[in-house]
Amino acid sequence: MKVAYVCCDPGVPVFGCKGCSIHVQEVLRELSRRGAEIDLFAMRIGGECPPDLSNVRVHKIECEKATNQADREQFLNRSNETVADMLTRAAPFNIVYERYSLYSFSAMEYARNWLIPGILEVNSPLVEEQAQYRELIDRDLAEQTTRRVMTMAGAVIAVSQEVADFVEQQRLYPSGIHVLSNGVDVSRFQIDGPEQFPKKENELAVGFVGTLKPWHGVADLIEAFRILSVEEPRARLTIVGAGPERGRLEHQVACLPASVAQAVRFTGAVSPDRIPGLLSQMDVAVAPFKASEGFYFSPLKIFEYMAAGLPTVASELGQIPDILEDGVTGLLAPPDDPQQLAETILLLLRDPEKTKSMGRAARAIAENQFTWETVVSQILKIAKRLKRKMAPRLSTHTSRFVNNFPKHPAH
Repeated sequence: MKVAYVCCDPGVPVFGCKGCSIHVQEVLRELSRRGAEIDLFAMRIGGECPPDLSNVRVHKIECEKATNQADREQFLNRSNETVADMLTRAAPFNIVYERYSLYSFSAMEYARNWLIPGILEVNSPLVEEQAQYRELIDRDLAEQTTRRVMTMAGAVIAVSQEVADFVEQQRLYPSGIHVLSNGVDVSRFQIDGPEQFPKKENELAVGFVGTLKPWHGVADLIEAFRILSVEEPRARLTIVGAGPERGRLEHQVACLPASVAQAVRFTGAVSPDRIPGLLSQMDVAVAPFKASEGFYFSPLKIFEYMAAGLPTVASELGQIPDILEDGVTGLLAPPDDPQQLAETILLLLRDPEKTKSMGRAARAIAENQFTWETVVSQILKIAKRLKRKMAPRLSTHTSRFVNNFPKHPAH
C-alpha cells in the first residue's frame, strides 16, 4: 500500500512540537506500522524527522516567499500546480490523504482524476479561524477553494460533529462525511514507570499542555490558580507549550502576588518525547477552553492527559463531554469562569484517592476507545469502501488509466 500524505498548511510544522504536528506524526506512524510506503508532501517540515519515521519519503513543497498577506494567499493558491506535479512524479499511489489547509485543492483533484481513494481530513473551519484570529484578505478565494477541495474529496474525515456540520455546508451533501475524533498512542505514556521529573514532597501539581492561543483559556487558568492558591498554598502550576499568548500570560503571572507567581512555571515549547515525563509529575491536568460559537475542537491534550493516567478538569463544550465522563475520568466546569474552575480543581486536589481513581479510569478508556490504531483502522476502511465504489469506473477507464498515466521516476 502506497500512501501520499499531503499537508500544504505553512502553519503546520509536520515534524514540530505543536498539537497539529503530533497529529500528523501519529497518523504517519500508525500507517507505517501497518507496512504502508508513505510519501509526505509538506509545506513546512519544522524539524528533524523522528527516527521511527525515517522510512517516510519527505517532499518539501516550495512556495514563493511573500512580504504581505495578500501575496501570501495568492502564492499558496498557485502552489496547487506544484503539488499536482510533485504527486505525478512520485506516483502511483493507492491512497491520497490530505490535511485540509486554505487554498489547497490539487491533491483531492489528482485523486479523483486518477480514480484513487482521496480522503480529506478536516480539523477546523479554517476560513472563519483565519479571519477571526489571524488575517484574511481574499475571503472569496478562501471560500471558493474550500468548496472545491471538499467537493472533490472522495471522503471527508471531520474530527468533531461541529466540523462535520461545517463540511456539509461546503460540500452541499452529507454523503462521504465521517466523524472521527482524535486519538492517542497510549504506549508513549508509561504511567507505572519511574517519574522523569519527580515532584517535591507535598506539592500539588496542576498542569496545562498546548499551544498558547487565545481560545485555550490559559489566562482563565492563571486567574483560577490565583484563587485556589489562597486555600491551597501547596499548589503549583506548570504551563507546557509556546505560542502567541505567552508574553501576555507571563505579564499576567508577573502581576500576581509574589508567592503565587513563584509557583507558576512556563516550560516553553518541548519536543513530543518530553510530554509524557512532564505529565507524569502532574496531579491534575486542565483544558480550560474559552466558549465560542460552534466549538469544534477534538482536543488532543485531553486524550494525552487520559493516556497519562491523569484526571482532567475541562470546559463543558462541544465534544468534550463525549470524551471526558464527568465524575469518572475528570470533572467538567463552565467555560470563562475562573472562580468555578478554581473550585473544581480544588475538589480533586483535596481528594487524592478520587484523583487516582479517576486517573486509572481515564487511562483504561483511552486504551479501549481513543487510540490512533482505532482512528487509522477507520481511515483504511473508508479508503477500502471508496476503492470498491470506484471499481466500476476504474474498469471502464482501465485503458486510459494504464496507457496515459504520467511516467514517474523509479525510487
